[in-house]
Amino acid sequence: MEGSRMNKFLLLILLSAFAWSCKSKKHSLSGIDDGKLTVSEFIDYFPPLALPYAVTDTIFRRKDPESSAINIDLFERLLPDSLLTHYFGSVKPRLYAVGKIGVPRGETYVFIKCVGKDRRMLYLLCFDRKARYAAARPVLYADNTAGSWGQVSMDTRYVLTVSHYRKGSDGMVYHTTDDYVYNNDLGGFNLILTESNENKTKAQPVYDPIDTLPRKHKYSGDYSQDRRNIIAVRDGRDASRFYFFIHFEKDDGECKGELKGEAKFVSPGVARYRSYSDPCAIEFDFDGGGLAIKELGGCGVHRDIKCFFEGYFDRRHHSRSKNAGKRA
Repeated sequence: MEGSRMNKFLLLILLSAFAWSCKSKKHSLSGIDDGKLTVSEFIDYFPPLALPYAVTDTIFRRKDPESSAINIDLFERLLPDSLLTHYFGSVKPRLYAVGKIGVPRGETYVFIKCVGKDRRMLYLLCFDRKARYAAARPVLYADNTAGSWGQVSMDTRYVLTVSHYRKGSDGMVYHTTDDYVYNNDLGGFNLILTESNENKTKAQPVYDPIDTLPRKHKYSGDYSQDRRNIIAVRDGRDASRFYFFIHFEKDDGECKGELKGEAKFVSPGVARYRSYSDPCAIEFDFDGGGLAIKELGGCGVHRDIKCFFEGYFDRRHHSRSKNAGKRA
């Protein structure tokens, strides 16, 4: 009798352990998407990365295990398809889970390796504390140029650092390093510091982080003075708001400013940017052919000390593509 009870007790333990293991087993991301996997389960699949974390573009020469593969149909169901089409077009790249970094009681950063026919890149996705998609940006590219390489890292303060290196004909190694932090209020990665030993006459390309957002509103579009002084305006959460990105350079690049945020219309054609977490305030004044901006105060953290967010920017012609209405 005692042996029978013991057998039943052991069976109960085994069944409990089996049930727990089935419940705790992570879903595979490489199989056919059945439409049931949630964003939380998607994030849970990624292995945790220890801080500080750093990776170079040698990651693109590494063969990834099939267990890390991500079904692209699953990816496109859970996330905006424009994340891939903006860089790969109609090509369906192979996707691999690299890892994740979680902020206690905060957002989670997820690294995904994308491999296409002619392009390879490392993507960083950000999900808020409720596992909702919040932001994304490419942080590393496969550069086939001889003597060039790149690195991306995140430190214990969750500062994202993107570095590009090249060996010059003079034997020196030149670098450009950009530091970003995620801003929950602005919903994206904000540039906080740039360091470089490159010749100042060699201008780096201006990256527009909101380029793929919808532009259906009558004021949405691109405005510029030249290639180094631009304003991007994209549709906001409703018709009374819009997202914007400003980049300007004055005095031959000696004085620069950059800001991304959301502005609200206060009267027809006039909008203002204000945020409880940012002392900066800017007024936008739209007319038929362009946009004038004026700094209302407190924007020193976003620009150099001797220049301001001000001036008139002409509207640029834009040819709509089939992906113009999708949000990234």
